[in-house]
Amino acid sequence: MGDIDATALLEIHTSALAGMGTNPRSFASWANVAAEDYPDADLSEEVFRAQLVSGGEALKALWSRHLTAWDFAEAPQWAPAIPARTDERRTAAYDRLRFGSDLRKALDAVVPVAKIPGPTVITRDFTPWYSPERAAARSFYWRSYEQKLRSKGWSEAAVASLDEASRAVVERLTDPEQPAARQAKGLVVGYVQSGKTANFTGVTAKAIDAGYRLVIVLGGTLNLLRAQTQRRLDMELIGQENILRGADITDLDSLVGIDYVGDDDSDWPEFVQHGGRPSVLGAFDIERLTTRDNDYKSLAQGIRALEFEKREPTRPLHDPANLHHTAARVLVVKKNKSVLTKLVKDLKQIHGLLGELPTLIIDDESDQASVNTLDPKKWEQGSTERTSINGLISQLLKLLPRSQYVGYTATPFANVFVDPGDDEDIFPSDFVISLPRPIGYMGAQDFHDLDSAIPRDERTYANSQEKAHIRDICESTGDRLQEALDAFVLSGALKLYRADHGVHDGPFRHHTMLAHQSVRKDDHADLALLINSMWHQAGYSSAAGHERLAALWASDFSLVSDARAADLPAPASYEALRPYVSAARQRIGSGGQPVIVVNGDSDRYFDQLNLDFDRTPHVWKILVGGTKLSRGFTVEGLTVTYYRRTTQQADTLMQMGRWFGFRPGYRDLVRLYIGREEPFGRNRYADLYEAYEAICRDEETFREQLAQYAVAVDGMPQVTPAQVPPLVAQHLPWIRPSARNKMFNAELVEVRSPGRPIEPASYPVSHTVLKRNTERWRPLLNALGTEPTAFTNPPDSSSTLPRTFEALTGTISHSELVRVLSQLEWERPGHFDPHLTYLSQLDGTLAKVDDWLLVSPRLAANKRVEARLLGSLPLSLVRRTRQSGKTSFGRIASVEHRAAAQRLIDEASSSAEARPHRNPSIGPTTGVMLLYPVVEGDSHADVHAVVRNGTADPSKVVMAFTLIPPASAVDSDRRLVRFRARDSRHSAAATIPVSSS
Repeated sequence: MGDIDATALLEIHTSALAGMGTNPRSFASWANVAAEDYPDADLSEEVFRAQLVSGGEALKALWSRHLTAWDFAEAPQWAPAIPARTDERRTAAYDRLRFGSDLRKALDAVVPVAKIPGPTVITRDFTPWYSPERAAARSFYWRSYEQKLRSKGWSEAAVASLDEASRAVVERLTDPEQPAARQAKGLVVGYVQSGKTANFTGVTAKAIDAGYRLVIVLGGTLNLLRAQTQRRLDMELIGQENILRGADITDLDSLVGIDYVGDDDSDWPEFVQHGGRPSVLGAFDIERLTTRDNDYKSLAQGIRALEFEKREPTRPLHDPANLHHTAARVLVVKKNKSVLTKLVKDLKQIHGLLGELPTLIIDDESDQASVNTLDPKKWEQGSTERTSINGLISQLLKLLPRSQYVGYTATPFANVFVDPGDDEDIFPSDFVISLPRPIGYMGAQDFHDLDSAIPRDERTYANSQEKAHIRDICESTGDRLQEALDAFVLSGALKLYRADHGVHDGPFRHHTMLAHQSVRKDDHADLALLINSMWHQAGYSSAAGHERLAALWASDFSLVSDARAADLPAPASYEALRPYVSAARQRIGSGGQPVIVVNGDSDRYFDQLNLDFDRTPHVWKILVGGTKLSRGFTVEGLTVTYYRRTTQQADTLMQMGRWFGFRPGYRDLVRLYIGREEPFGRNRYADLYEAYEAICRDEETFREQLAQYAVAVDGMPQVTPAQVPPLVAQHLPWIRPSARNKMFNAELVEVRSPGRPIEPASYPVSHTVLKRNTERWRPLLNALGTEPTAFTNPPDSSSTLPRTFEALTGTISHSELVRVLSQLEWERPGHFDPHLTYLSQLDGTLAKVDDWLLVSPRLAANKRVEARLLGSLPLSLVRRTRQSGKTSFGRIASVEHRAAAQRLIDEASSSAEARPHRNPSIGPTTGVMLLYPVVEGDSHADVHAVVRNGTADPSKVVMAFTLIPPASAVDSDRRLVRFRARDSRHSAAATIPVSSS
């Protein structure tokens, strides 16, 4: 096909798709209409398919945009019952387009269905107003932002995912045009360093398009962080024309005082261009009340800064006749007591207008301290600062009756769900939205083998995240600090090599290493001195230095990159990489100082560091410190992390997770050197890697739970935001809320788990209580048979071979199991009650469970320590470690054992014909219990220590278990969770005074 024909075809397709609007329709009909000016155009499916196959990039991009939009559309009229992002949804679109099978295959090859999860939305009822038609009618800033993301290399699926997640927020705000004032409050839960800013930029774009005319972004606790947020909004949303405000870009005098263009910011050409003043183009301008270098100082240019011109003076500002013809104002302010006090004071001077002004308040990093990583005592101490900031936000909300509050946090275990003393004015009473894990993000799943059933001795660089990215530091390895430095130089050289061989070098602009092994500033200085000294003695330009790097390249980097980045250019030998090693060394050592100590938290301190990743062309440095790095401070280009602790500190985990983020073009080069045997207390050692894995597992389990409960039952939500706190408490049984005069109103009554695992967390610590609990298990232990049963897991994505283990098994009645569980004691009284309430009703009240298959797994012979317990058969004792400072274990059931139990349950619920004829098997009214006699300890010796003459001490054994009820164990309404209000008179209130319960 010639260029003219291809151009004509593109114009016809563009016009036809535009004519369809938001719904797929008969493509041939619309294409014929669009082809009036091209009477000779060949509109056959064969030509269309040939153009796709031959590489018509513009045509591919056009169809990618539209197919992805239809894939992601939320309950569209043309496919209301077909789930989004599925093959069935794509087929429905093709059916409406009336495409043939060959063309469908070609389009699927070019634009595969993005089968990614959508956001999880926990919401209370709201009045729908943000319809697709209304969103499309006013979309100037969103369309501009969308285009900016595409120009940055975002895929259509990533843009559509952001569109969906930001729409989920905006549609739950109050309609800015409605006469009655109403405030909505919500929380958006992302991941550590996962692009939450992109979400709230999208929310801001859609909100101002819809009519919000004042946006206040609370952006970090440092000028540096606030300026980064301001710059991001200016660059990607507000744009050049709004920044210039009519100034002539060719007249230098008129540019004085205008940030970016007035001080030769090299990225100025990358700032969004709208093609003219938005107000001239039929939209509206955005006026900035803060700039990159100037935080909010006052509204001295008066209160005039908030004087909104009304086209219809007799009508309120929120009337559509006025709202859509007036400029929006945006402030990015530091989350600081004095700055917010100033803003509140100035707003108090403006009277009537504030009641008419639709306002959006975005609270970036709304958690001051994350409860799952801080010592509870320190967390409680921090509530004073939280209280003062939250109090000022409450004042803003009172001054602006049409304001909406949206907080952003990186953890689902947010303070607002844990401490009823956190001001209820910012409790997310309207919605909680958990964002999906973004495409391209390196998070917990990329550093931990969370659910891998592959035996450790069969793990490789290709199938194990831990093997690829984690480098253990323990007594046998030495401190490995020199190796970490070498890895930093080598990974930098590989980035330069890739950039020189066709890989886009944008992500390689910054290259950093973070070293942290103490919270003490003196230790930071000592470590920095040590690293500096090691750097200068490393001999990176000597034969010995190159020999060391060549060995690391051959034993580590070349192998991992072959397994994980085979599509990227790679040197054939170390000699081919050697020139780039020299260039990397020069960049890192520039200025004679490869190391920067980062342990302050003041603006003045950060100003002198010259660590502004936005404005510095290249930061190739080793950063020492970590704990004082403010929340929200992203270490750009972080490739090697060296993480240890040398003192006893319960809050070390706070900074872990800095290695999470986006690593385009160098995921395979990321390394984490982490302490696996760090001193902790007297004669105790902590495995930092395992400790952080346990935190990640807690969070992921909770996110999955929220996703289950987000499914509506009979059109009503199973969980409202006010009912989230007791769910959080189930995962954090060791946290005691600090408020003395308030409590959460919602009380968790029942958790139903048909076909899903129940794994309690709050096992007792007291030896006396453990002994009592163990004795209560006697009837079940006596039910185990003498002959072990073999369980086989079939080949799957983790292994091409079947895996087998043995276990002692037995069957007990449902009533016997409930009798035992009802007697157990827990570290946190009542912790297991919601599960017990559910299990107690499986006697036919809710559903019928007849019996349970008990499974007591036997460990592999080389790891097995067997002992009798209260006269039982010899059982395999299992070693587990409690999480640091907590009463829960990281995981009880092994992946392999749980997979086998889940398979039994799943097969029992399938039709008889579909069940494979394997033994053992169970019926559809039988549940499975995995039972483990757990010994708490750090080594194999700790397990042997509780055994004497073949018998285990019952006071040193935790009888831990995982239960999986049958899939049928639920009633017809499929509800999974029930709550009650402690104060039923105020059932919608999130918190209540303690005296009212």
